Amino acid sequence: MPEGQDSDRESRRILQRVAQETDPAGNSFVTRTTKGMRDHVSAADADRSDPIEVWGTRVGRILGLLLALGLMVWLVLFLTRGS
Repeated sequence: MPEGQDSDRESRRILQRVAQETDPAGNSFVTRTTKGMRDHVSAADADRSDPIEVWGTRVGRILGLLLALGLMVWLVLFLTRGS
């Protein structure tokens, strides 16, 4: 029976951890989202041995973010003015 109790305990621990990590209302969700966005824009996934790839990825992602924000602002202004 001790083996069954250990596996039950382990299962409960895993389920609690999954519940904590997937809780959309918790601070961990905000923290993970912020870290993911920062890593994406700073090109954390790029090959660090190639500085041109790192900087090219950073510049491209920042320009893409600025373009998306600009288009959203333009859309809001367009819709509020009426045609």
